[in-house]
Amino acid sequence: MIETLILWGTWGMQRVARLGKCTLFFGEAVGCCLTPPLKWDRVLKQIWFIGWKSMPVICLTAAFTGMVLALQGHPTLRRVGSEAFLGPLVALSLIRELGPVLAALMVTGRAGSSITAQIGIMRINDQIDAIQLMGLNPMRYLVVPNLIAFVVAMPLLAAVFDVVAIFGGYLLGVRVLGLNAGAYFGEMNNYVVIHDILNGFYKSMCFGALIACVCCYKGFNSRFGAEGVSVATTQAVVDASVLVLVWDYLLTALVN
Repeated sequence: MIETLILWGTWGMQRVARLGKCTLFFGEAVGCCLTPPLKWDRVLKQIWFIGWKSMPVICLTAAFTGMVLALQGHPTLRRVGSEAFLGPLVALSLIRELGPVLAALMVTGRAGSSITAQIGIMRINDQIDAIQLMGLNPMRYLVVPNLIAFVVAMPLLAAVFDVVAIFGGYLLGVRVLGLNAGAYFGEMNNYVVIHDILNGFYKSMCFGALIACVCCYKGFNSRFGAEGVSVATTQAVVDASVLVLVWDYLLTALVN
């Protein structure tokens, strides 16, 4: 029993220490973001990589998400004679929760893993040490552009996700299931308020900062060798995805 408690205590202390290191890493990155100079050329390059390059997977995922919501929600609403509320059902589900969360998960798998692997390869090839020897701050050169780019790109990607998914629900609900187009968008206009849109916007910004912090931290602290980079990339995607879901619950509970 004592040995079991020691093992669990050691495991818990390691996780707490890792969380503290990641928090300090994030704090240093935010401090660098608030002090000039900033590498705006790298920021714009990363916004293009994270935002524009993620657009195909975001649009594809959004279209099918909207169609699935309409397909699942229409039979339930029809039982109670409320088919006209399919539009608000799809829109509120996307704007409040599914849009920011699914967009964050897709970007984590596509851009977050790539950034982790890139920084991890720079670590095992001693390129980060070379940057320090040249008198440059690796945090300002590698982490800050990614952090700013994620925070800027994630709300835009979530907005695109919401719009495409709403039109995906429209195509299925109106063109396939025969719902009136005016009822679909009219009821949506009555039930969706600016508070819902702002909640999704703030969630997306938080998710972007969270993904950037986890992925860059894992890349910076990857072990040497190809196996170390692969392990760091896998851990970054898994940890960031889980933290996005946990943080989504905490934000939702706080707002409500």
